[in-house]
Formats: sequence, structure tokens, C-alpha cells
Amino acid sequence: MMRFRDLKGFGQRSEEMLPLAGITTVEEFLSADPYEIFRELKGKVPDLSLNALYAMIGAQEDVHWQQVARERKTEILLRLDDMGIAP
Repeated sequence: MMRFRDLKGFGQRSEEMLPLAGITTVEEFLSADPYEIFRELKGKVPDLSLNALYAMIGAQEDVHWQQVARERKTEILLRLDDMGIAP
């Protein structure tokens, strides 16, 4: 059975955080909207940063989170703004 930390860019912290959003399996995570997970975690993880969202998107797309941040930051911030949760 695959663990969260087996996904690119994920580690122990991801394994600890995702259940706070009701995500308990890799399959649930891969089929969920990372923006909605981020919204759910935002109220539960005080020091949650955009890096967590970059990591979730990267893990779902199998790319490094830094590449996501570098190439898609504006797109991501606009989506968060549309959702009313932009930093």
C-alpha cells in the first residue's frame, strides 16, 4: 500500500496534515482537489504556507513542488484569490 511520503515532495509532515482534511489514503488524495484540501487545512494548520499547496499539486502531477512554485505561482494565487483565501 502506497503512503503519502511515497509521493514526490511529500514527507512525514504531509502524512500528519492530510488526515486533518479528511484525506486518509493516497487514492483519496489523488482524486481530491488540492485547492480544497488547502482550504480545509488553512483553518487547522496555523503555519500552513503556499509551499504545502505547491507540494500537493506537485505530488498529484509527479513534479517537484519547486517547479510548481516557479512555473505556476501566478495561476495558483489567482485561483486562491477567486476562492477568497489568497495570502
